[in-house]
Amino acid sequence: MSGIPILTVLTVLPLVGAAIALLSGKHARAVAMITTGVALALAVFVWTQVPANGSMGLVERAAWAPSLGIEYHLGVDGLGALMLVLSAIVTLMSVDAAHRVHHQPGLYFGLVLVLEAGLFGSFTALNFFHWFLFWELSLIPAFFLIKLWGGTRRGPAATQFFVYTMAGSAALLVAFLAVFLSTGSGGSPGSMDFARLTFLASTGDLEKLVTAHLGPGTMMWLAIGVLAGFAVKVPMIPFHTWLPAAYAEAPSPVTMLLTGAMSKMGVYGLLRIAIPLFGPQIAQIRTPLLVLAVATVVMGAWAAAAQKDLKRVFAYSSVNHLGYCLLGIFALAVPKVGAAAQASQAAALNGVILQMFNHGITAAALFWFVAILQQRTGGHRGIDQFGGLRKPAPVLAGLMGIALFSSLGLPGLNGFLGEFLIFRGVFSLAWVAATVSILGLLVTAAVILTVVQKVFSGPVPEHCVGFPDLHTGERIALAPVIGLMLLVGLLPQLIVDTVNPTVVNLLAHWRF
Repeated sequence: MSGIPILTVLTVLPLVGAAIALLSGKHARAVAMITTGVALALAVFVWTQVPANGSMGLVERAAWAPSLGIEYHLGVDGLGALMLVLSAIVTLMSVDAAHRVHHQPGLYFGLVLVLEAGLFGSFTALNFFHWFLFWELSLIPAFFLIKLWGGTRRGPAATQFFVYTMAGSAALLVAFLAVFLSTGSGGSPGSMDFARLTFLASTGDLEKLVTAHLGPGTMMWLAIGVLAGFAVKVPMIPFHTWLPAAYAEAPSPVTMLLTGAMSKMGVYGLLRIAIPLFGPQIAQIRTPLLVLAVATVVMGAWAAAAQKDLKRVFAYSSVNHLGYCLLGIFALAVPKVGAAAQASQAAALNGVILQMFNHGITAAALFWFVAILQQRTGGHRGIDQFGGLRKPAPVLAGLMGIALFSSLGLPGLNGFLGEFLIFRGVFSLAWVAATVSILGLLVTAAVILTVVQKVFSGPVPEHCVGFPDLHTGERIALAPVIGLMLLVGLLPQLIVDTVNPTVVNLLAHWRF
């Protein structure tokens, strides 16, 4: 390594902050705010250092356990850097929203910072062993944050979350052990390096090695195992059943982390691992995967429409919005048959990456607003328990309305462009799937407008009379988030200009 290992520093920083927070008692939140603020500044710096050609930058490489094919290998391209920035923003938002942690605040904020370190490590690691450590590290604090500070049914929700995600992790581990064993020869260890495995997959040698060692058809089963592992994390229907309970029972600031950052680990894994290594196998089962993606979009929206709890509405809405990412990813799995197809693939992939970032910001903001509503009403979060809040709380209504319309995909806000690019690309790659998925857009619009109507319009219920509007501190905290929605919506090139070279580079190395 040469110079300052900035990616290592970024990953270790939250761990140091967590250790300090554990010993800080009532001052733990201040420690977490400072730590996450510094982490955001470092993440933005990393974003500015992404190579213009879309390759990996800020690479750190050192021998770890060479005899086992394990290497300390870090690096980021436009995709990884954007996920670092997203994770840093969402964690800072979560800490800012957690005003009332009276029970063991040091442990609470320490766990939040450990979770942030897990996110940073997952988005920078380029060796499977190293990546898997951080993938699992993020699971542990999330489990305890739900289990110790969640709602009345927090125990079953935390257990279901843990069991589902551990099952997905087991599938990933088994698949990569098979790949590792297959890529070794003559006494030399196999490879766990993402770049090396991607190169082998692009030439067709990875499939030949796996088939030679483990028999024909094995590669497809490995691909299915990896897809299942990431499908749980996204989640994709029918692997989503852990999500509504976990999101509803977790404290709202923790739900912000689950939906804003952790769910992106699954989509990131599809782009960094599944597609590069198992592209031909994914192309073979493209149709059933597209069916599942469409089901995630449409059924997620319909499920959101049936809910009466605001947290469950936004939980299922998250399933719907991440379904668009799945739609875009699986639609990519076609051979490059001309310039038009390549342009569609680039548009869809740009849209997926933008959707990951935009959904993370918007969904986290919506759960922040739910936390504010709960704090002011003694825990109420049912849609029918509110009404007419635009009268006593016009600023709250205005800012939350912007976040809601961002989730709806209103042009001019950040939620629009990602969905637009996904559909722009998918329509020419898989027009049937894109056409059916439009139902998800229509139902989502109905869901969001229903929330706006029932929460902000009509008579004010008795328990909301005298409902306080946002105070100055809350306005200052929320203003940058809302401003970011407007900024990205109006100037998307701030992200696209950095991400697009990475998109071109990724597509050039993928084989379907």
